[in-house]
Amino acid sequence: MLHALIMAGGGGTRFWPRSRQKRPKQFLRLAGDRTLLQQAFDRVEGPIPPQNTWVITAAMHAGEVVNQLGTVPADHVVGEPMGRDTAACIGLGAALIARQDPSATMLVMPADHVIEPVQEFRRAAQVAEQMADEHPSTLITFGIPPSYPATGYGYIHRGQVVTHRQSIGVYRVQAFREKPSRDSAERYFAFGENFWNGGIFVW
Repeated sequence: MLHALIMAGGGGTRFWPRSRQKRPKQFLRLAGDRTLLQQAFDRVEGPIPPQNTWVITAAMHAGEVVNQLGTVPADHVVGEPMGRDTAACIGLGAALIARQDPSATMLVMPADHVIEPVQEFRRAAQVAEQMADEHPSTLITFGIPPSYPATGYGYIHRGQVVTHRQSIGVYRVQAFREKPSRDSAERYFAFGENFWNGGIFVW
């Protein structure tokens, strides 16, 4: 069964002064009537029931998450006493989900993205879940076609095609590249086989 892990541990350093340590951007309405956290939950609420949704955040923000996401069980909102970055957050989430559902498929996504239209995201998530079920030893990641040579994002170098599902191309990953220099970003952008790393995973 598919479970969602929403990573909501941002520290409020971006979008200052609106975003602050006590109320970072995932709790703000920056794009629409719902906060970024609520929009992240809305994206998965259709295919994934609230009892299969988990949120990991900072301990000081756990109450705000519960207030904003009233249908997510309170014990599925985990406040970390100290931030340990993405890998530790995902590891903790995986352990909690595995304890409840050892055969779960896990969708991991940040709480601070704007993704539209929502139905396209759900379609991609459905394809990713199918691929994870068919190839249980693989990790599926979402690549975003770049619109300019950004230096603030990591990149995924696309490898050979695996299949097409619902008009979505599924490819092997040839390489992950961290945030590049300007020259490298321009090469990645011009090459046409590199995607921005959206930090969204299914396995």
